[in-house]
Order: sequence, then C-alpha cells, then structure tokens
Amino acid sequence: MALHTQESVSGFIASEPQRSVTEKGDTRFYARIGQTHFRRNDDGSFTELDPSFHDMVAYRVTAERAFERFTKGDSFVAEGYLRTFPIERDGHTVDGEEFVAKKIGHDLARTNYDVDRTRRAAATVERDAPTPQPSRAGASALGM
Repeated sequence: MALHTQESVSGFIASEPQRSVTEKGDTRFYARIGQTHFRRNDDGSFTELDPSFHDMVAYRVTAERAFERFTKGDSFVAEGYLRTFPIERDGHTVDGEEFVAKKIGHDLARTNYDVDRTRRAAATVERDAPTPQPSRAGASALGM
C-alpha cells in the first residue's frame, strides 16, 4: 500500500484564536499564524529574519479541540492543505490563501507537555479483555 502524505505547516499562533460557526453549522477555528525564517550565512551561522504571517483555519471536531488547546504564542505542527480564493481589494481581485488544518498538535520540539493516556488505556483494557468461552456443556452440544 502506498504511503499517504499531505502538506504540512509549522509555526506559532500569532493571534488569539477565534471560534465561529459556518453556514452549515460547523465549528470553525481561525488564527493568524507566524513562521520564523532564517538565512544561512557563508560562515555556517544563521541570521534570523522577520517572521511571515498567514491565516489558518480548521473545521468541525478539529476546530473544537484546537480552540480548547491552543492560545496565542503556542508552537504547532499541522497537516492539511493550502486553499486559495479570490478577494476583492481596492477594486482589484487578488488571490487570498489560508492553510486548512485537518490535524494539528503542539510542536514537540518547542513545547513541554504531559500526555494523558487514560482514554487509550481504557480502550486497550476493553480490547484485550478475554473473550467468554462456551461452557463444556455448550461445547459438547456443538460437537466440540
């Protein structure tokens, strides 16, 4: 089976996240995001450049969870796609763009956090529970 890949983006949440509802009634998460940039110098060192800023959105359950877990300044990694759309500015139509995050999480390299595995542990216990076996009398009746 082929490896499934998607576009990704990493950066930091540059504005306070906003929650809204689409015309279809879906939750929408919006944040202005920033990306730091560096230039490699001839001597091997790096010079930090000005950050660039972009729009990021998420929808439905991803939006709800992102709104609960992210705040301005958080570093993130997201998977999704870049959406372009026409915008009218000063009487001219230009292309706007936003990153649509289908999956998003905190950047492990830049964030300290604890992982809560209680839900996963409960699901593992249920999944690993022994399957009830038929009694001897039931097995004999089945010809076993």
